[in-house]
Amino acid sequence: MDYQKVNEETINRWITEEDWEWGRPISHEVFMDAKNGKWDVGLTPTKPVPHSWLGELKGKKILGLASGGGQQMPIFTALGAKCTVMDISDVQLKSERLVADREKYDIEIVKGDMTKRFPFNDEEFDIIFSPVSYCYVEKLEPIFKECYRVLKKGGTYMFGCDNGINYLTNDEVTIENKMPFNPLLNKDQMDALIEDDCGVQFSHSFEEIIGGVLHAGFRVKDVYEDTNGEGRLHELNIPTYISMLMEK
Repeated sequence: MDYQKVNEETINRWITEEDWEWGRPISHEVFMDAKNGKWDVGLTPTKPVPHSWLGELKGKKILGLASGGGQQMPIFTALGAKCTVMDISDVQLKSERLVADREKYDIEIVKGDMTKRFPFNDEEFDIIFSPVSYCYVEKLEPIFKECYRVLKKGGTYMFGCDNGINYLTNDEVTIENKMPFNPLLNKDQMDALIEDDCGVQFSHSFEEIIGGVLHAGFRVKDVYEDTNGEGRLHELNIPTYISMLMEK
């Protein structure tokens, strides 16, 4: 099956029919706050990215990888960066255009599937910023290698990713699922995702995440963990996501 097509259609539907929180573009007031130095962005549900991870952004070329929705790229643009966003969802990209037109700035908007070769030159970007989205792809190492290719020497790559815990359970109480969670190999897992309208999702282990970025050539500079932001696992303060900062 073309699981990325399923995910594209699912995300478009979440935004247009369910007001998905990760598809709501920022307001003019938030954009102006960023211009005045008051801002935060996130890679995961609750913790903001340390400003030190991003540094001085004026004149930097940033790739927002699977980062459509008009949330992070407008902030970076307000801080002086030159932004490109690549996303598989037409609706997410429409939100990027909406904010750019409203605030009168330029942004390169690219519809693309991050499981394929990126449509960019070698060493094109200073920063790659990728909020939680890798749960919608089966294999991470090819993405890490493409990020390494398009990032400049000394550039930074930061992303948020699941740590697998969310995929142990369907109800946040009972451990039910065999790991890794891969619905392409497990019909019961696929059936559960379809029933709950979750798109096609995959778990990722620390071996895959950390080993993948090291094999791609990155140097790990910093990490932090985060929770779901709601639900029983969050209430028990069980981390379900990791954010990583790498340098080429």
